[in-house]
Amino acid sequence: MSKETVHLAVYDTLADWEYGHAAAHINDPRFQREPGRYKIVTVAPTLNPVTTAAGVRMVPDLAVTELRPRDSALFLLPGATAWDAGELGEFADKAGEFLDHGVPVAAICGATMGLARAGLLDDRAHTSSAAGYLAWSGYAGASRYLDEAVVDDGLLITAGPQSPVDFATAIFRRLDLYEQDFLDAWYGFHQHQDAGLFETMMTRATQEESSA
Repeated sequence: MSKETVHLAVYDTLADWEYGHAAAHINDPRFQREPGRYKIVTVAPTLNPVTTAAGVRMVPDLAVTELRPRDSALFLLPGATAWDAGELGEFADKAGEFLDHGVPVAAICGATMGLARAGLLDDRAHTSSAAGYLAWSGYAGASRYLDEAVVDDGLLITAGPQSPVDFATAIFRRLDLYEQDFLDAWYGFHQHQDAGLFETMMTRATQEESSA
């Protein structure tokens, strides 16, 4: 089976906690409806290593100039203080290309600021860290802001830094990564710390292994 690619944007000051749930589980075939359907490929401003907010050094797979929407299942944009500084405009431009070509984009925290500055939130329902945060961009989409943990406007998924589990869940749903009952249990376990749902997930996994 030819794997589909989820492109993960990486850059200096990357917010490590915002993308971890999504990327790790996309790359882990266990429990998936079609195990191993997706792979993660990192995309950076150049092929030079980047350093995250936690000081983790990453070597990217691809430069953003080489990224094409037709090669991707989804473009995942984590936050970074570099977004607030206006340093990542090429990633917002690339997100616009993805949306124009009907390929999903998922943006969290500072990445939503970049999209707002690029006008990509003016006509789409969205959320972020707070309404006032995006207002600093001077964008024209304030009336489309929703005070929710995560918003999926069809092609565009947005969230704030306080909602990495909700963000990941929306991405999993968009990619049809898990059966719905497993996804519900995964969300409840990670978001609400419901230990009973861990057994539900393991039971589901055992059933799948038995039927394989």
